[in-house]
Amino acid sequence: MMFYAIVGEDRPDSLADRLAARPAHIERLKALQDDGRLLLAGPFPAIDSPDPGPAGFSGSLIIAEFASLEAARTWADADPYVASGVYATVTVKPFKKALPA
Repeated sequence: MMFYAIVGEDRPDSLADRLAARPAHIERLKALQDDGRLLLAGPFPAIDSPDPGPAGFSGSLIIAEFASLEAARTWADADPYVASGVYATVTVKPFKKALPA
């Protein structure tokens, strides 16, 4: 097992779809957390504010453990934000945690 970074880039004007798909998206992240495989997860606010309001978000970052790059991509492809069209693109890369130790 190793970590993989999953970066989803939102399509423009996707806030309503993001909010609708969020409960199912969070449920999947909680399952990773319950398995002890989630390092971190969160959205990128579209503006310099912790609560961007109607400006929404530009994407998300998830760093979690998977058995392989293929397994991480399969998991990412099944995300509700992909199914609902929130993400325009998704990038999955191996990630090596260096700090904090």
